[in-house]
Amino acid sequence: MAEYKYCMMAPPTPVIGPQKQMTGMLGHPVAENPIDRMFDAVYAHHGLNWQFWKNDIANETDLALAIRALRPLGYRGMAITVPWKVAVIPLLDEVDDDVRAIGAANYITIKDGRLIGHNNDGKGVVKAIAKVAPLRGQRVVMLGAGGAGRAMAVEIAWAGAAHLTLVTRREEQGREVADRVRKASGVACDWQQWDSPVKLPKGTTMLMNATHLGCAPHLESVPVDWNTVEPGCLAVDVITNPRITPFLHAARERGSQIVDGVEMLVQLAMQIFEQWTGIRPEETVFQQAVATALGEDSSRKSG
Repeated sequence: MAEYKYCMMAPPTPVIGPQKQMTGMLGHPVAENPIDRMFDAVYAHHGLNWQFWKNDIANETDLALAIRALRPLGYRGMAITVPWKVAVIPLLDEVDDDVRAIGAANYITIKDGRLIGHNNDGKGVVKAIAKVAPLRGQRVVMLGAGGAGRAMAVEIAWAGAAHLTLVTRREEQGREVADRVRKASGVACDWQQWDSPVKLPKGTTMLMNATHLGCAPHLESVPVDWNTVEPGCLAVDVITNPRITPFLHAARERGSQIVDGVEMLVQLAMQIFEQWTGIRPEETVFQQAVATALGEDSSRKSG
């Protein structure tokens, strides 16, 4: 009888591409922020197998769990947004000089298994404002002094502002940040109680909303006594969606120049992208990506 041999063919070797590199953002709330669509579009433009995930983290317990998970999950970097820019610091392995001076971190790089905190919130706002008006000599009123606000206050002082007034509901927070600004920069910085409406000190040349008021979908008005806003006062908003908030709309109706939060987001996001990837991006790519994410004509310019 003939002998037959049976053999099983080995399955084909799967074709495996480069592992996707993960980045993202931790904050609460995050739904309306266009940062994920912007980063993913820029990653695609540069041919990078990278992805950006937004994560809504509702409490400090979950924040600690999320930070501990970054290493085993293989993340390359993580942006930090409100309200966790201060609370995240003790959870990190290392922070840079900016974080030590400001007392808040807005993004993390992960190198050799170490979580390193950085802060470029203020650098983004300074670059955005500089496109419209010089910061040197400005007398600034800032509404709010949270994680982003404190970074912006310090950087604005470093950029040459003559005086800052921080308007907050919580006196302890406002005075602590004002003291930090004075120590970090030597620039005079006062605290003012948040009243409704907020009245600006005479001589104010720049008014900045560093709160969440005006963010989609609620679109609240910022309670400013516009009769105390002098002609020519520059209006700045940190809100990224919508681009033109009720605050900026009211300021523009009164003839003020404006700086929107989307421009700030682009400026700081480009710096973060370069830190994470080592690639220096083109600004037009970021501008087009965020405009598409917001459903705008990419040729539109704010202000």
